[in-house]
Amino acid sequence: MKISKLTLAIATVLGASVTSGAFAMDLYVDTKTKQIFAEPGRGRELMGAFEKVQDAPAKIAEKLDEAEIKAIREDLALKDNAIKALQEHKEESTGPDSVNVKLDKKGLNFETKDKNFKFKLGGRIQADANYSSNDNFVTRGTNNHVEANDGTEFRRGRIDFTGTFFKDWNFKTQADFADNGVAMKDLFIQYTGLGFMSATVGQQKQNFSRELLESSNDLMFTERSLMNVLNAPVVDRAIGLNLQSEAKKGYTAALGIYGDTITANKPAAPNKGDEGWGISGRATYAPIEEKTKVVHLGVAGNYRAPNADDKVLDSGLHYVYETNHMSNLNLIDTKVTGVNNIKMMGLEAAGLYGPVSVGAEYTRTWLDRKNGGTNLELDGWYADAAWTITGESRQYKQGRFYKVDPAKNFSFKNGGLGAWELATRYSDVDLNDGAFHGGKISNVTVALNWYLNSNIRLMADYTRAFNMTHPAVTTATGGDPDNNDTFTIRTQLAY
Repeated sequence: MKISKLTLAIATVLGASVTSGAFAMDLYVDTKTKQIFAEPGRGRELMGAFEKVQDAPAKIAEKLDEAEIKAIREDLALKDNAIKALQEHKEESTGPDSVNVKLDKKGLNFETKDKNFKFKLGGRIQADANYSSNDNFVTRGTNNHVEANDGTEFRRGRIDFTGTFFKDWNFKTQADFADNGVAMKDLFIQYTGLGFMSATVGQQKQNFSRELLESSNDLMFTERSLMNVLNAPVVDRAIGLNLQSEAKKGYTAALGIYGDTITANKPAAPNKGDEGWGISGRATYAPIEEKTKVVHLGVAGNYRAPNADDKVLDSGLHYVYETNHMSNLNLIDTKVTGVNNIKMMGLEAAGLYGPVSVGAEYTRTWLDRKNGGTNLELDGWYADAAWTITGESRQYKQGRFYKVDPAKNFSFKNGGLGAWELATRYSDVDLNDGAFHGGKISNVTVALNWYLNSNIRLMADYTRAFNMTHPAVTTATGGDPDNNDTFTIRTQLAY
């Protein structure tokens, strides 16, 4: 039998205290019973001389020279240090400051074990193809021919950085690279340590309209409704302080005060540097809030004073409805000047029952104008309904609705179909008030959405605009257009 040097070393160490007074003993085996005896006898054969086990290490050690013993002890020391290093590494990897790295449907996530620090890299890509018909018009009051552009574009291309410091401090940085340019979207710091509410400072969406607050990743349609013609120029993103309650028993409440957007306020004229400001609040109540059953009610209000240059946010008050994002066909294109202040009210109602969801919103805008200008009252609304053909429900949390997640992802190999959603919406905006003709339009949209998995979605929308009164365009003969058709197909990746 061969004995390794490590075994010899262990035997040497363990036998260091054993004396050299070992002795041998003859053993005999009975040829029939196979029993072992210490004395000779009838039918017994001598097996040989054997030493006691505890004496063996000393004998073995004697066979090793001092150099070999030294080398073995050094080897043992190295192995002992390696074991200690592994133990320390294990303690570091499971300690409070250790970092877990995870890549999943939510993006690339880093998180310390104690959850004090987090970082997430996410983003979205929305690639569109657009086609329009019945779009041969003339700009009102001119002879300029105008029609919608057909083609492809990246509607949105965003990258998100979000994170947490010391458990209570959150941040978000979101940049959009669509249109071959860079535009900052969300850029804020948030404190959540109060428990009953959060405080957010920076550029963010103001507290108005469920549809406007809903992410484009979750919208059932490729574009927002005609009601957003009123909302987008006034209550979209701005720099401010917002206080948001935690959802308790179906209630949410938010109140914020805002300046203008992230674009620096640098007016050309002297002594006109003061930016505008606004205050907005929104409250929601869900008397029924279950996983597949929701009743949602909401109300919102907004007050905005333009800046010293008569601008709202970073431009003049400009109401626009473009048939699609890449189009140069604006069916509504109205600028309102001499605005003293803007007051807005919004009403919301929505419901969810299993795979079926319905919703509606209404916005009323009051424009108070300077120097005896005519005050205006404008409004817009929409109603929508959706049915998830494959049976999944949309999601609801803290007064907002979110997209469908398929019960079974699409897969040729495994036979999954993903989730299929059929949706429709009717919307209307009226910017005509007395002698002021800003334009009135209705439209209806039908959409088919295919959620291949939690990250990838294909969308197909058809929108028809009609009931046009004093729009920004006319027919070749000078009359109001009858209708306009727009088709959009989108491929979306969001993580």
